[in-house]
Amino acid sequence: MSAALTAEGLHVYYGKSHILHGVSLEAAEGQVTALLGRNGAGKTTTLRSLMGLTAPRQGRVTVFGADTTRWPPFRVAALGVGYVPEGRRIFPNLTVDENLIVPLARPGPWTPASVCRLFPRLAERRASRGRQLSGGEQEMLAIARALLLNPKLLILDEPSQGLAPLITREVFRIVVQMRAQGISVLLVEQNVRMSLEIADYAYVLDDGQVVYSGPARELAADAARVQSLAGASAGEWTAQ
Repeated sequence: MSAALTAEGLHVYYGKSHILHGVSLEAAEGQVTALLGRNGAGKTTTLRSLMGLTAPRQGRVTVFGADTTRWPPFRVAALGVGYVPEGRRIFPNLTVDENLIVPLARPGPWTPASVCRLFPRLAERRASRGRQLSGGEQEMLAIARALLLNPKLLILDEPSQGLAPLITREVFRIVVQMRAQGISVLLVEQNVRMSLEIADYAYVLDDGQVVYSGPARELAADAARVQSLAGASAGEWTAQ
């Protein structure tokens, strides 16, 4: 199976702080790939590197066959990559409709009308400003805005953060639907068990290093590792 995205040996620094230590991963086309790990493990930094927001000092990023390592984010997005950052980053003073016309739409099935059919709640709140939406509605809006790029690859950073369990399940249902429509998904999540339910393949980061990679089903079956994931150390993972 071909890769939508590949990272090879990424080393990323914030100032003098060495955050990522040779991170390598792959997101296969048409699959959900989960990137898991405790807080501070380097998950968001990895996504920022893949999107061109934080350039790696060493390593290589390839998106749909193009070497994008030094590309700015808008060029990465133009390849068909939608990115929903942690914290949603919608425009709080714009209405739902206004938020949805911000992206430069690419040709394809996703339009403001079709995303409102996917998220009926957004259709009901079209005139509401971003700051008036609930956390779940804001997440739906952030995903809807990314879909308007008609992406071939969707990158999601903590989409369930701060959401009620029922809303979280709805967000994960939408991720599954994206895969069914042929969109590749790279998912960073703290909700390990639910991520492993829908993912095809999983990576675990700890202290800026990949300490596990394998089929999501196999990781889900390892109850001890799943239970320890929030606080696992690299030594604990590699020793097994």
